[in-house]
Amino acid sequence: MSPEESDMFTVCSAFTIRPNQHTETKRPPVLMTPPYDARSVANLLLDIAQERFRQPAITNLALQKLLYFTHGHYLVRTGKPLVTGAFEAWTYGPVHPAIYHEFKIAGAAPITVRAIARNVMTGALQALPTVQDDEAERQVRFVVEAYGRLSAGRLVEISHAERGPWWTTVNKAKTSVALGLRISDTVTKECFRFQKVTVGPESRVGEPDDDKPLIRD
Repeated sequence: MSPEESDMFTVCSAFTIRPNQHTETKRPPVLMTPPYDARSVANLLLDIAQERFRQPAITNLALQKLLYFTHGHYLVRTGKPLVTGAFEAWTYGPVHPAIYHEFKIAGAAPITVRAIARNVMTGALQALPTVQDDEAERQVRFVVEAYGRLSAGRLVEISHAERGPWWTTVNKAKTSVALGLRISDTVTKECFRFQKVTVGPESRVGEPDDDKPLIRD
């Protein structure tokens, strides 16, 4: 999809659909070159997780960590970022703000809807472009299989690993300027190998059901 076509779409949550709203039924565009619209990748992740677990199982807080892990694995493997936009270091780990707000209405419950788009020229709702990238799908499936059944607390602990991207960004911000506490792709690529799965009987951060931006002193 060309930049001109991309500009025609705005974020529109599926929760806002009403029966009298016109929805375009033509086949959505296909994305084949990264980085991809983060909403399209989030939809793919949710679809694969629901297929794997046979029911909606991913909350918004968990989605943020799983999306970031997928982005990191893809970036390390291909050298290219998976999604558009920037991840930020929030209290409970990396968050993609646009995706967080897209699915925020789900609260702490498993997400049952998908992100959609609105054509600003016609006002019609329409499906987001789909991702056709074997490596992207491979990494999504790997992350869902490896991390998808972990609790929110476990996912937070993994994302908080010492010397990992979140930890590095937060600690750097204590001594220098960090715009919006963004976790750059450079930091992700350099530090992603330090992410690790904890093995204690309980999560050390508890089981949070929502996230919030960090407030720096």
